[in-house]
Amino acid sequence: MRVVESLPGMREVSAGLRAAGGRLGFVPTMGFLHAGHLHLAAVARERASAVAMSIFVNPLQFGPGEDFARYPRDAARDRALAESAGVDALWMPTREAMYPEEPRVTVDPGPMARGFEGTVRPGHFTGVLTVVLKLFAVVQPDVAVFGRKDVQQAALVRRMVADLDLPVEVVVAPTMREADGLALSSRNLYLDAGARRRAVALSRGLQAAVDLFRSGERDGAALAAAARKVLDAEPGIATDYAACIDPATFAPAARASDACVVAVAARLGATRLIDNVLLGEGLEGDGRLAG
Repeated sequence: MRVVESLPGMREVSAGLRAAGGRLGFVPTMGFLHAGHLHLAAVARERASAVAMSIFVNPLQFGPGEDFARYPRDAARDRALAESAGVDALWMPTREAMYPEEPRVTVDPGPMARGFEGTVRPGHFTGVLTVVLKLFAVVQPDVAVFGRKDVQQAALVRRMVADLDLPVEVVVAPTMREADGLALSSRNLYLDAGARRRAVALSRGLQAAVDLFRSGERDGAALAAAARKVLDAEPGIATDYAACIDPATFAPAARASDACVVAVAARLGATRLIDNVLLGEGLEGDGRLAG
């Protein structure tokens, strides 16, 4: 596995991987890798002959008072895990390499970013799309793989690729979960034992919405309310939102279909977690780690 820091170095490595024949897959991450990230690398490998991964904690997508400074980092561990997953090139740029000066041109994410995560975290998606566009410009992948846990992010990346005519296939892979249903996240490290037990309320809330949908309910507000009821009943959880969403527009869905997403966000003390489910698949459509 090649480990690269500079932008010119990554351009050279990417060009070499593409010249060797076949497609180049790409998995952008913020590091502190877990089984979910390694699953994304495996999905990329299914669609490409070589796989590149980036690790960069992007300051542009963190707002004031958010966890940029304490976001978990372990470069040596990440290198070992990426290599174990068969990654061909690991790009670990520094902040100075990515942003030699404060960017004056950024990506406007538009109306799809105005609700949900965009409301709770103003400016977040401007930072996300700006860094993703920069990463794509350097790596020039044929296919890029994102996780469905960050479903609004994935929808916006797909919209950016379509609207800006970027030659990248965007693949959204199912969420990977612990055996008890908690979605894998680097931020799970923040949870103490009690908060970890309570955090399963997010997936239980999503399951309640799925069960109601499968019973015949199609009112989007009712499905969102079913998820929120589970979260609000759990002591120590503060619900940011629970919503049934049209994934094409990322607006609330008045009438739910198989394609709709129920998304939740909640805080457990200082830790904020998000999760979602595709109604047509249910949580069975996601991956589970062994118990």
